[in-house]
Amino acid sequence: MRHRTLRRLAGLALTVTTLLTLPLDADAAPPAAAGANPLLAPWSGPFGGVPPFNKVRVGDFKPALGTAMAAELTEVERIAANRDAPTFDNTIAALERSGRTFGRVARVFGVYTSTLNGTDVQAVDREMSPLFAAHADQITQNSKLFARVAAVYASRESSGLSAEQQRLTWVTYTGFVRQGAQLDAKAKLRLSEINQALASLYTKFSQNLLADENSHALPLDSDADFAGLPEPTRAALAAGAAARDIKARGAVLNTRSSVEPFLEYSTRRDLREKVWRNFISRGDNRDEHDNNATITEILKLRAERAQLLGFATHAHWRLQDSMAKTPERAVALMEAVWPAAVARVHEEVADMQAVADRESAAQGAARISIEPWDYRYYAEKVRKEKFDLDANEVKPYLQLEKLREGMFWVAGKLFDLHFTPLAAGRVPVAHPDIRVFEVKNGQGAHVGLWYFDPYARPDKSSGAWMNEYRSQERFQRPVTAIVSNNANFVKGAPGEPILISWEDARTLFHEFGHALHGLSSNVSYPSLAGTSVARDYVEFPSQLLEHWVSTPEVLNRFALHYRTGQPLPADLVAKIHRAETFNEGFKTVEYLSSALVDMKLHLAGATPIEPIAFERDTLAALGMPHEIVMRHRTPQFGHIFSGDGYSAGYYSYLWSDTLSADAWEAFTEANGPYDPEVAARLRGNVFSVGNTRDPADGYRAFRGRDPGIAALMRHRGFPVPPGTH
Repeated sequence: MRHRTLRRLAGLALTVTTLLTLPLDADAAPPAAAGANPLLAPWSGPFGGVPPFNKVRVGDFKPALGTAMAAELTEVERIAANRDAPTFDNTIAALERSGRTFGRVARVFGVYTSTLNGTDVQAVDREMSPLFAAHADQITQNSKLFARVAAVYASRESSGLSAEQQRLTWVTYTGFVRQGAQLDAKAKLRLSEINQALASLYTKFSQNLLADENSHALPLDSDADFAGLPEPTRAALAAGAAARDIKARGAVLNTRSSVEPFLEYSTRRDLREKVWRNFISRGDNRDEHDNNATITEILKLRAERAQLLGFATHAHWRLQDSMAKTPERAVALMEAVWPAAVARVHEEVADMQAVADRESAAQGAARISIEPWDYRYYAEKVRKEKFDLDANEVKPYLQLEKLREGMFWVAGKLFDLHFTPLAAGRVPVAHPDIRVFEVKNGQGAHVGLWYFDPYARPDKSSGAWMNEYRSQERFQRPVTAIVSNNANFVKGAPGEPILISWEDARTLFHEFGHALHGLSSNVSYPSLAGTSVARDYVEFPSQLLEHWVSTPEVLNRFALHYRTGQPLPADLVAKIHRAETFNEGFKTVEYLSSALVDMKLHLAGATPIEPIAFERDTLAALGMPHEIVMRHRTPQFGHIFSGDGYSAGYYSYLWSDTLSADAWEAFTEANGPYDPEVAARLRGNVFSVGNTRDPADGYRAFRGRDPGIAALMRHRGFPVPPGTH
């Protein structure tokens, strides 16, 4: 869920992603076949039940999913056929009670498709994805059911419902409408055909991307191949080769966590270019894993679906229930930031070119011009020259496990949440690398479980993300949250600490922010719990938590040298703070170009799209600096083509960062990052309320006003436009 090192759910098909929001209840009665298939049984064990990863067999998924879907349809039909007058309890709350078995099975399947996605799992995913879409349509297109939902919706303000019940009724009703509940029979049939076709295409896109990430590694064998690389990076590349059984001293895998350190430090410009080209060509190699034709078909079907549903474009449909409300508002924000970001890139390139020119002159070598595979390499040189800050000086202090402890410490200070590791085997896990922690509040009450899956491996989606295995609720009984954080750090040799970059440290805190959002949830109904909020609001809590990485309290306690145990020196901390907005032009343009292309792709309507030509022409019209490529080129843009989740919504990170920058200033304007009163307002109005209230209302209750763009621009080191706040 983060644009810099993403990504939460990037490899999941839309349908599975959607299913992961279904409510769970460990006490729900299983279908009759439960005894034959462990996936169908209620979750058992401690903490109100836990996912039965120790019993999972890939062969169980297809029959379990089929049985669970049939059971849900029976439950839904019973609600629709109820002869009693529609009420909140017999319709809206009844829907909350339904589908519990399907929700459990789907969530376990989602873990497999994102973290253990071998060929056997992929085969099940390809077969089941269109069936998931058809299943969802059978529910939302049930006219008798929708008539009952609509009746409860019409009387929601006069029937004595609580504010949360009214909100759930509104969410349920608008969800049905947005999925075509008001269409005629012919349009509903076509909509279902489109949804099934899209589900298959999303799975195909994801699996193509995973195939390209699992291949195209660059072996490194000679001393010259490792030139310029610091020891931790060399060790990580050696571990990567061993993990993939590549017969070489090391290998640059075709994943971001392997590629970016190599681009930063390798003095071999020829190898930097090869690595860069491998990475930016994922899904675009004109082979059996090429994604371009798939993208064209996805865009065509999305445009048709939007028209069926009465919207001008897919972007208008997607943003209707967002904070932005319209594509025009989202584009306005992006275009307000774009010129300042591009201007900063030109300054950054000029600084880098000057360094490159001096080096060429000193070596008597031919002059080079900065290219995309040079940007990270020369940016590090400029950082050292301007701020006397070498990333290699900082990295020995950034141990993955120590920073994890730092995250826990922050969670205790801000949210009164405390983490204790569970002994191996106490609860089953999907892979031996995964560890589980119990979460309690300050009174010692159990709050939930946190699963940590930090290491890269074959068949695991790249990037970093958070999942909710179980949402918190108080509906029929108290149910606690189970969440996970997932990353792709290269696992080192046994006993050796894993050292990460400063940017990776921010990503770690970012994804943990999502986890805290889920764990802090305190609502009645699971459909409104935790991170089940508007897409352009869900990144706000996580982006906000990034700010705590650089607080002195965290650095002094947890940024400890992996050999000496000494904290990060004060002068080095000061350099980090002075360089806080360094390279912000690159980071913003790299992200924002992806967000703008995403939006423009989905504002094109029914216009036929050839992805590469559209990408090229759009970037040219924007004035994209040639020294940078999109963070996610179109053929590998899993956020928008592995499902609907972030489609026409990648702008969300900028929208949310507008909130997070402004919210951080609420702390700095008070008594600092750990101000208890501000933290209490944050918990009470943002982290704990889920989707029980309009997010704009929640933010105003926290901040006392609406956010403006000024804090965002200050945070990024850009000029603040006149007249903004």
